[in-house]
Amino acid sequence: MIRWREGEVVSERARWGDAVEVEVRLTARETAGAAGPVGAGGLAATYDERNRPVVRALAYVSVTGEPAVGDRVLLNTSALDKGLGTGGVAIVVALPDRLPADAPDDASHPEGAGHLVKARYTPLQTMVFGVDEQDSPHHGVLAEADDLGGLPIIAADLHSSLPAVLAGLREHAPQARVAYLMTDGGALPAAFSRTCVALRQHGWLEAVISCGQAYGGDLEAVNTYSGLLAAHHVVGAEAVVVAQGPGNLGTGTTWGFSGVSAGEALNAVAVLGGRGVAALRVSGADPRQRHRGISHHSRTAYGRVLDRPADVPVPLLSGHPGADRALAEQVARQADELFAAAPHLRRHDIDLTGLEAVLADTPVRLSTMGRGLGEDPAAFLAAAAAGRYAASLLG
Repeated sequence: MIRWREGEVVSERARWGDAVEVEVRLTARETAGAAGPVGAGGLAATYDERNRPVVRALAYVSVTGEPAVGDRVLLNTSALDKGLGTGGVAIVVALPDRLPADAPDDASHPEGAGHLVKARYTPLQTMVFGVDEQDSPHHGVLAEADDLGGLPIIAADLHSSLPAVLAGLREHAPQARVAYLMTDGGALPAAFSRTCVALRQHGWLEAVISCGQAYGGDLEAVNTYSGLLAAHHVVGAEAVVVAQGPGNLGTGTTWGFSGVSAGEALNAVAVLGGRGVAALRVSGADPRQRHRGISHHSRTAYGRVLDRPADVPVPLLSGHPGADRALAEQVARQADELFAAAPHLRRHDIDLTGLEAVLADTPVRLSTMGRGLGEDPAAFLAAAAAGRYAASLLG
């Protein structure tokens, strides 16, 4: 459950989009239910000159208002206590002494007039303005929209694949209008992603669309279907990348991982008449055997969850400097097994020549599970191969 802490903002560390990262000095008091004084019990904290615990905390300005030095803050430290990677920071829940003003509740201010509730029935549920709700200027178009017209849609398991897919796509289609549809298997606030903010700033993404329980994109959609239709009919995207936000969930079991949504997304693409492209999750450096070569996430999501036709670009790692012989042979063998078990998938072997240079030129740092391009090149090459293939569908 939630671990509550209280503290005082002592400095601002960084900001991007709607997010602000601050340092918070925790209040030195006993907390009901805690193992000891605030900041003890495994909390990932540093300590100031008076040995008081200081933690990194993330605030979303649209939710809490602007945190300032000296503000008293209420924190959720659950993920920080667990030492999680992607989500391992405290979250600012409120500035109780300085609450933000209410947004105007009228149609001229969409941020206050929405009727879509995200993070529903949690203490921090938020009301957003849906792209297809009745007061939206796009309602008329989306009320009748039912087809993607062959639009290429690339699905990926991990959020970290997004810039690599875009790099591969932009190699031959640098002016293509691309939308990112963020599903809700990972982070719910789109603002958590520094990657999305940077990609928007550099013109690599035309729009971010958040769907399901995720929120905070340029457009808000009810589900994957309405999000895809908004990308086509509202954004005018020529290609779409679908992936969960940062911080996927997995349990080391066959079915207990949030990446099954990649297969579900491609089923939706087929229903709506799009052209589905499945980006494989590949690794030559992951210490977990289930993710070595082609991850079991891809084999399960595309081989078993996905039951409609889709294109699967397979990176040709043999002889490539970014992959050793054993990895190349493992990926080739696993690909053969995948296509033998799932005849609805269309195989496309993709030459990787030149892709490493393309990946090295991305405007954001490439990182997956803490590994960069140099530590695990196959992970990014496989994603870029999907982008390279998608670009060939643009004509």
